[in-house]
This record gives sequence, C-alpha cells and structure tokens, in this order.
Amino acid sequence: MQLCRWLPGRDLIFVGDSSFAVHTLAAALPDRATLITRLRLDASLFAQPDPRHEHTLGRPAQKGMPLPKLKAVLNNPKTVWQRIVASSWYGGQTDKHLDITTGTGLWYRRGTPPRPIRWVLVRDPTGRREPQAFMSTNTEFEPAQIIAYFVRRWQIEVTFAETRTHLGVETQRQWNGTAIIRTTPSLLALYSLVTLWAKDVLSQSTRPYAAAWYRKTDLTFTDAIGAVRLVLWSDDLYRHSPSNPEMHKIPPARLVRMAQALCFAA
Repeated sequence: MQLCRWLPGRDLIFVGDSSFAVHTLAAALPDRATLITRLRLDASLFAQPDPRHEHTLGRPAQKGMPLPKLKAVLNNPKTVWQRIVASSWYGGQTDKHLDITTGTGLWYRRGTPPRPIRWVLVRDPTGRREPQAFMSTNTEFEPAQIIAYFVRRWQIEVTFAETRTHLGVETQRQWNGTAIIRTTPSLLALYSLVTLWAKDVLSQSTRPYAAAWYRKTDLTFTDAIGAVRLVLWSDDLYRHSPSNPEMHKIPPARLVRMAQALCFAA
C-alpha cells in the first residue's frame, strides 16, 4: 500500500509465493494493484450474489452460493482442460506444455470484504509435478499471462540469493538503519554492474567454472563475478614495469592483500 501511495499513476503487479496468499492483503490493495500468487486447493470461493430487486429484504449479500473446491475441480472427470505452452517453467524449462483450467469467483473470508479473483489450475501432462493453483486479483488477465508473471518471481529470488551469497546483502553489520538503506541499494546496483560487465567479457563458448564433484552446464553469477575480478586484478597485477628498476612489479602491499584474500576465501 505504501508503494501504491508513492506511485499514484502506475499500475502495480505484486507476485509472491503461497505465504502471500492472504485474504487481508488482497482485500487491502487498490484496484490498480494486482496480486498474483499461489492459491490453496481448498480455498473458499463463492459465486456472485444474486441481483437485488425492489422486493429484496435485508442487507445486500456479499457473496452467492459456494463454488466447488479446486481439489474437486481437479478430480472431476468432467473438467475441461486446455493445453497451452509456457515460455518458461521450473528448472529453466522452455516451451513447457501444461494443461490448465480457469474460472472466476469471490474469494471470501469472514471479517474482510470479498475480492473477485481469477484462479488457474495447472496440471503437468508428464506427471512430474503435483497440480497447483494460481490466482490473480485482476480477473481480466489471461491464464497464460498469470503463469508468465508468476514464473518471473523465480528470477527475482535467484537475484536476491546471489547478492546475499556474493555481495553481502542482508549480512551487513551496521547498527544504524539509515546505513542499511544506503548500502543495500548500492550492493544491488553493484550486482547489475557486474552482470552488465560480464556480458561483454564472457562469450557463448565460455565454459562454466565448476568443481570436480559438481557438474555445471550454464554460466552463473559466480562465473560473472569471477570474470570481472580477473579483468580488474589482471590489469592491476600485470601492468608494465615502470622506468624505475627498483620498483617492484607487484607492490608488497598488494601481495599481502592477495595472500589474505586467498587465506580467507570461501
């Protein structure tokens, strides 16, 4: 909600895993903000309430009749499935064939107003993964579009994992919250700079650096940051000797720092 206040003129899409499938969060978001997340197969979904007329008594109904649980839809032999091709999927798979079925309903929980959602039930034709459901608070999104937005979350998770491992994000030892506000964006910017620089240094023929007991076929951020370090350190260590013959080619302080780096390398 704070981001919606900061960016009043933009439509925002929030993507999260099942821990963000909270009805209170979905109900609190404004209409121009969309929440895309997993959905439990036993979520309580309802139809739209019956339209009121001049003889209708009582308070307006918030929901209509309960809809079948998604688990029942999954096991129903009469469910109509549609075969689609997802451009990306788990484990870096591309052009993945999926069977989906979709629908709309009111996601309701006592104490909060109902929220219209579009749910998408996904089934793997190969049976390698369990069926799962996704939801979007924007009912106008197409099922394939909802899946594509959710898949993007995995790339973001990898980014935070790499910055935490190699650049120290979330491991700072500052006592002041303002210092963390300064250093975290700087480290994320450094991640972008390393990635862009490595794109010019590495080529398609570059082989990933891997240990003897670990097979790695694709380049990772470890290869990227290693390539950038090699460029920086090689330029410093193997520069031309100065005209003064008494000057060491590698300064002693540099050798000490190199030894320390090797001693404490992970």
